[in-house]
Amino acid sequence: MKKLSEDQIRSQAKALGIEVAALKAVIEVECKGSGFNVDGTPVILFERHVMRQRLIANSQIKTVDEMSIKRPDLCNKTAGGYGLFSAQHGRLNAAAQYHRTSALESASWGIGQVMGYHWAALEYKSLQTFINAMYRDEASQLDAMCRYIKVNNLVNALKHKDWKSFARGYNGIAYAKNSYDVKLANAYKKALI
Repeated sequence: MKKLSEDQIRSQAKALGIEVAALKAVIEVECKGSGFNVDGTPVILFERHVMRQRLIANSQIKTVDEMSIKRPDLCNKTAGGYGLFSAQHGRLNAAAQYHRTSALESASWGIGQVMGYHWAALEYKSLQTFINAMYRDEASQLDAMCRYIKVNNLVNALKHKDWKSFARGYNGIAYAKNSYDVKLANAYKKALI
């Protein structure tokens, strides 16, 4: 597992036209500073409500019905039920037994916790190319995060340290529930030191 270097962070920040501290703040808040677990697997969070959405998007309606009965912990209308971070790859693997593509698209990956279903919008050749990048190293994970920031027009929010706008665009309208904007502002101040 290859750790992110200061030069790689600087290079991505420069490419985006933002302060290094702003990019470091996002990294800190999204994954507590590490894109990999101790066992070398990428940090992920498997989202059961996204699994349901992805199964529907991938025309797997029978699988939605089956999983809703047999595995509501892995396919559900509601978010939550995450369990321990150490259990996430097990949950992903169990969901993949039903439909691998939908399962991989239903996890957020690496340093930027980028959802797998964004692979096409972020201009990866395939879902597998995206997954391979998430396993490669933290620099590849950071690249995915920066692609997401660009595609979603969040560069200016970072440039101007508009944490509320960035948080809304990056994490959705429920960002305030977890004080995401406040955490970003605090992480930015810390990164300036």
